[in-house]
Amino acid sequence: MVTNFLQKYYQLQNHQFLLPKRQFVTYAIYALIALALLHYLLFYPAPASEKPVAVPKLQEEVASVISARVIARGQMPPLSPPPFQGDEVLRNPPPQAEEVSAPPPCDYSDGEWVPDARPPLYNGTSCGTIKDGQNCMAHGRPDTGYLYWRWRPRGCDLPAFSPEAFLRWLRNKHIAFVGDSLARNQAESLLCLLASRSTPELVYRDGEESRFRRWVFREFNATVSIFWSPFLVKVAEKAEHAGVRHNNVFLGAFDERWMSQLGALDAAVLSVGHWFLIPGIYHDGGRVVGCHDCAEFNHTETGFFGAFRDAIHRTLAEVTRRHGHGADGKKVVVLTTFSPAHFEGNWDKAGACPKKRPYRNGEKELGYTETEMRKTVVEAVQAAAKAAGAGAGSDLRFAALDVTTLANLRPDGHPGPYMHNDPFGGGGAGDRVQNDCVHWCMPGPVDTFNEILLQTMLR
Repeated sequence: MVTNFLQKYYQLQNHQFLLPKRQFVTYAIYALIALALLHYLLFYPAPASEKPVAVPKLQEEVASVISARVIARGQMPPLSPPPFQGDEVLRNPPPQAEEVSAPPPCDYSDGEWVPDARPPLYNGTSCGTIKDGQNCMAHGRPDTGYLYWRWRPRGCDLPAFSPEAFLRWLRNKHIAFVGDSLARNQAESLLCLLASRSTPELVYRDGEESRFRRWVFREFNATVSIFWSPFLVKVAEKAEHAGVRHNNVFLGAFDERWMSQLGALDAAVLSVGHWFLIPGIYHDGGRVVGCHDCAEFNHTETGFFGAFRDAIHRTLAEVTRRHGHGADGKKVVVLTTFSPAHFEGNWDKAGACPKKRPYRNGEKELGYTETEMRKTVVEAVQAAAKAAGAGAGSDLRFAALDVTTLANLRPDGHPGPYMHNDPFGGGGAGDRVQNDCVHWCMPGPVDTFNEILLQTMLR
C-alpha cells in the first residue's frame, strides 16, 4: 500500500499535475507519513515475533565460492555475514551513547543464539594475542558462519561489547584471569576485543607456554594479567613423559602464585573445571583423602565432583579471609561456570566436532557432569556473596558468569582440526587428525563471555 502510494505520488510530480491547494496539503501529509514508515522499515530491525528474513540460496552459494577462493590464495576468509535461511537476522543497532550506565539486573544464562549480521571486532591477525591453537581463521578454517551469531537472553537485552566502556571501567585498575586454558582463552578474547580500541603492551611473560603474562593499556593505565592455576588450589601437575599420569591436588593449600597477588587486583575472573576430569589424587591435612581414576593405587575412588566442590568453596573462603585482613579498595571476584566440550567422536578422528551452526533450544540438553559443575559454581558464589555481605561495610563482591547453557549450544565454535594450520595438507581428510572440541575459536563464542563480563562489572 505504501509502495503504491509513492508510485502514484511520483507519477503526479513527473506530469506536473496541478492539484487544488487543500488537496495538495492532504497528499503532502500522506507522503510524509509514507516516508516516515519507509524509514522505519529500512533502518530498524523487526521484532522477534515477525516473519524471519529469508535470503536466497544463490547468495549462500556465491559466498561459499568466494570464501574458498580467498582461502586457496592463503588469505583470511572475508568477514562478511553469511546468509541464514529461515532465521531472523540482527542488524546494526543505533549508535550507543558515550557514557554507559549500570545495566538493570538480567539473567544472561538463559536464551538462544540468533543470527547477527554484524562482523566481529577483530580477526585472526588484528590483535596479536590469540594462542596459535585457537586462531581458526589463520589456520584456514573454510567456513565463517560461526562468526555471525549473537546470544539473546530471554526477557532482557545483552548489549554488544563496547571496548570503550570496558576500558573506562578498567581505567587505573588491574583485572586477572586465573585458572586453566579456558581462562586463558577468555582472557585473550578480552585482549583482542579491547585491542580494537587501544593497543595492549606485553610487560611480563613467564612459565611454560607463557602461562603467566601481563599487558598494560598505557592510555588508560589499565592492566590485564593471566595466571595459570588449573585447580585454583596447590597442585603437583602430572608429567606423563616421566610416567606420572595423575595430578596430586592439595585441597588444604592454596596456589600462592596467584593468591599472593590478590591484594593488588581490583578484579579476578576464575575459571576451572576440565582438569578435575583428569586422573587425580587428592590430599588434605597431609594425607590422601581420595582419588579419581586411580585403579592402580590403593586409594578410595571418590570421583571428582567432591574435589571440585571443595576447591571452589575453599578458594572463595580464602579470598574473603584475605580481603578482610588489611586489603584496601573494592574488589570483584567472578567465577565463570563450566564450559562443555563437544566431541562427537575420538579426538584423533576427522569430524570430532563437525557442526556448522549452533544447536536450537531443546536440541542438546546439558549432561549430568556439566549440570553438576555449573551448579557447584553458582551455589558457591551465592554462599560467598552472602558471607561477604554479612560483613559491615564489605567492599568485596562475588558474581557468577553463567555461560554453561550458551556454551553448550555452540558445537560449531571450536577449532576442531584447525587447531593446527592446514590440518589436511591441502588434500582430503586423513584417517587421523588431532581435534580441539574444548577451546573456542577466536573470534567466536568466547567473545560473548566477555560481553556478559562487561555487564557484570558495570552492575
